Amino acid sequence: MSFAGPLSRIVALACLTIVSLPATAPAYAAKADVELLQSYIGTWKGSSDLKGRFRGKDGGKVSCTLSLSKGNGDKVNYAGNCTLAGTSMTVKGTIVYNDAGKRYESAMTSNVSFSGIAIGKRQGGGLYFSFKEKDKDEEGMGMSVNAAITLNPEKIGVNFDVAFDNGDKLSASVPFTK
Repeated sequence: MSFAGPLSRIVALACLTIVSLPATAPAYAAKADVELLQSYIGTWKGSSDLKGRFRGKDGGKVSCTLSLSKGNGDKVNYAGNCTLAGTSMTVKGTIVYNDAGKRYESAMTSNVSFSGIAIGKRQGGGLYFSFKEKDKDEEGMGMSVNAAITLNPEKIGVNFDVAFDNGDKLSASVPFTK
């Protein structure tokens, strides 16, 4: 198995916390919540070092681009691309404010066979999504992923930690700016 496959899946899991949506959107979303969500529309870029080791190799560099655009109704669509360890990972999805649930919801699909939904909430002047997942990589090795994404007016932050059953660990804190 290549080093890039599990890393791509890890980044996909981390990106899920940023921007992941249920199949149906609410009929009426609160105006302030929709405006906050739409304030993130634009192109965001970020890069960082992936710290730790995985299967005997150092983490390396992670570089990402995330584009958010107006979707149907009150939805915001996104498409992202990250390069790491000589490979590329793409994600796409939609974010919406669910007025009935009083929360933000995001759905994501990726090119590394991962999809999912994340729930977000207001935190300060922005949004906060968190995600915890226990899963197995393509070779069946167990891993635990803890990720958090904070969206603020001038920056987006993605933080994640991955612990593997064999004792390997990877982490990154990726700041995004427009």
